[in-house]
Amino acid sequence: MDQRQVVVSENYANPITCFFHVLFKAAALAFYILFSLFVKSFVIIFVITVLLAALDFWVVKNVSGRILVGLRWWNEIDDEGNSVWKFECLDGESLARMNKKDSWLFWWTLYLTAAAWIVLGIFSLIRLEADYLLVVGVCLSLSIANIVGFTKCNKDAKKNIQAFAQNALASRVTSSLQSAFGVI
Repeated sequence: MDQRQVVVSENYANPITCFFHVLFKAAALAFYILFSLFVKSFVIIFVITVLLAALDFWVVKNVSGRILVGLRWWNEIDDEGNSVWKFECLDGESLARMNKKDSWLFWWTLYLTAAAWIVLGIFSLIRLEADYLLVVGVCLSLSIANIVGFTKCNKDAKKNIQAFAQNALASRVTSSLQSAFGVI
């Protein structure tokens, strides 16, 4: 008798969030590419492409980052005028339960979008179209801001998880030793 292993594939836990995470990225890139090929109105291309990239920035930073990978970041200016990065993440247990496909989609689209804008920037340089390079620069800046913010937030989250695990381990060892020696 032939025994077959049944592989259960993990589906996206948040398909609507995943859809919108990809939608604005794809819309900005597609609009820029198609309209720069067929329409020569720089103002329309600039305004709509940057608007779509700004919507993507906002959705990623405030919605999909929180839902898909459990991270959130922002930047504040303190009283002395210094820029201060703020990070929020779920606790270690919740982060461990995050859907792997959602996380994979989040990180890969974040990096691939920036790579696509870099390629489009190179094409704008080759074609000597400085005005279109401005559009690409704005969109690339927004993509890189999210990459930097979420990468720093992810590193901060990992550091917090390690500290939490070390504290939990130390607490268990201490309580075990206290109960073993009758110290309360």
